[in-house]
Amino acid sequence: MPQSRITCHAVPTRKATNITRVEHRISTEQREARNRHRGGVLWFTGLSGAGKSTLAFGLEEVLFNRGYQVYVLDGDNVRHGLCADLDFSHGGRTENIRRAGEVAALFARAGIICISAFVSPYRADRQIARGAAPERFHEVYVKADVATCEARDPKGLYQKARAGEIRDFTGVSSPYEPPDAAEVVVDTEKQTPKESVAVLLAYVEDKFS
Repeated sequence: MPQSRITCHAVPTRKATNITRVEHRISTEQREARNRHRGGVLWFTGLSGAGKSTLAFGLEEVLFNRGYQVYVLDGDNVRHGLCADLDFSHGGRTENIRRAGEVAALFARAGIICISAFVSPYRADRQIARGAAPERFHEVYVKADVATCEARDPKGLYQKARAGEIRDFTGVSSPYEPPDAAEVVVDTEKQTPKESVAVLLAYVEDKFS
């Protein structure tokens, strides 16, 4: 596995000094008025196999069909481009979430609902993501224990992790820190995807309308 370019776990210090922030001429509130809903970040966290991507894309489809401006940032997809240079070490994971959090915040400020589906196993990293859009960040805990996720194992990752083919795999050889106070909890051990999407839809209609 290639080494990460990130060597520390903290938010990187800005290195450029000859830069000046430029203000937009169109406010977030104006963009939201045109979209007829608030922008924000729905940050899905949970173990691999808990159902994050299934629910994220399911919710995106429902919201889009109802006229919402919405887009999913999926953890696997982001690692094909924006975060292709990062590994799954603690430092690599931290930088992955920092970048994703900043991108999600840009969507939120554009008046769009950004559904971000990332394992994001560390509370401190999720707090960094929240810090990028503090007033518009909504943490969604997609809850399912390791046994349930391993029984599903849709990508065969747990099997590979148990065989030693994947290092630093969350839930097997790397820890997962569940949220202390997520805004929404969907329990995919007990709820079907349709039921979970219904819970999330109700939350969006309450908080983003």
